[in-house]
Amino acid sequence: MATASRTVTRALRSTPATSALKTAPRRFAGQGPKLHPRRGYASEAPKPSGNNTILYGGIAAVLLGGGAYFTFGSKTSPEQAAKASSAAGAKNGVFTPSKEDYQKVYDAVAQKLIDEDDYDDGSYGPVLLRLGWHASGTYDLETGTGGSNGATMRFAPEGDHGANAGLKAARDFVEPIKEQFPWITYSDLWILSACAAIQEMGGPDVPFRPGRQDRDVSFCTPDGRLPDGAKGQDHLRGIFYRMGFNDQEIVALSGAHALGRCHTDRSGFEGPWTFSPITLTNDYYKLLLEEKWSWRKWNGPKQLQDVGSKTLMMLPTDMALLKDKSFRPVVEKYAKSQEDFFADFQKVLVKLFELGVPFTSGEDARMVLKRTA
Repeated sequence: MATASRTVTRALRSTPATSALKTAPRRFAGQGPKLHPRRGYASEAPKPSGNNTILYGGIAAVLLGGGAYFTFGSKTSPEQAAKASSAAGAKNGVFTPSKEDYQKVYDAVAQKLIDEDDYDDGSYGPVLLRLGWHASGTYDLETGTGGSNGATMRFAPEGDHGANAGLKAARDFVEPIKEQFPWITYSDLWILSACAAIQEMGGPDVPFRPGRQDRDVSFCTPDGRLPDGAKGQDHLRGIFYRMGFNDQEIVALSGAHALGRCHTDRSGFEGPWTFSPITLTNDYYKLLLEEKWSWRKWNGPKQLQDVGSKTLMMLPTDMALLKDKSFRPVVEKYAKSQEDFFADFQKVLVKLFELGVPFTSGEDARMVLKRTA
């Protein structure tokens, strides 16, 4: 999902597959969720807001959440923290969340997505996915740093990285849910919310495994670990190989561009990738192959627009998937089969969301939470 230091996936609302957006005809129908009707494309991006720069330090506070051990201002390793939490919970008989408890959190996220349809084009869904992706995509396989374990985007400087512009909206969206369910860590909540967003927008089931711990500002990652949409295939490989992904997985993750749009006040780019950016389909791959694309003539950064309606856009990183002899066959495969795309997208999202997390449970602890749509 090439969204990073300049490109971002924008928050839009999931709609039924049969509804069309107002600015352009729906060309490729996909299977969508059964939620409220949504608005068409927004003409303007929401006003940017600052990032949360509250710092936690100087003391260590222990909170139990989903078997997680919260450490603020502590250098405790994640493995030690998780084991300490598990032992303390068993000894003291503290609350241990069950699948039903996580389902309640999911339901709260899903209901809020339905109720709050005044953001961007009508949904916080894609920006929740982007929050989970950007929290996870900082992982470095060689050093073992970064990843979704920690929720360090809560702090400056990570929250202020260019790639994370606009994500305060997603963090603020889930804050009331964190207050409602204080036992869940921010790290787990962000990923659970991303899983919920995918499912509620008509995507595949995404198994969720709890066990992430919140960490302090000292664990913030350096800038530059997320993709730059203005660059090509060498850049994509450099970013994703660092996390441990292969070429097929890079193309599968890029399919998230079926959702959302770019905004000039965040990435500099502008527009949606598909005619149905509020429902997850394989349209992104179809459009890459079947539409004619030309460079847009405007004062912004280099991006392409479709020749026909001039309402869609693609970025240099998107077009790199067509130019590269290894990437293109995967694009063609997913354009032909949404089923194949969904199957691979599910696998690569689970891998992304679990990068570097020191789980004390095995893969059998993964759970598929029931969708509302």
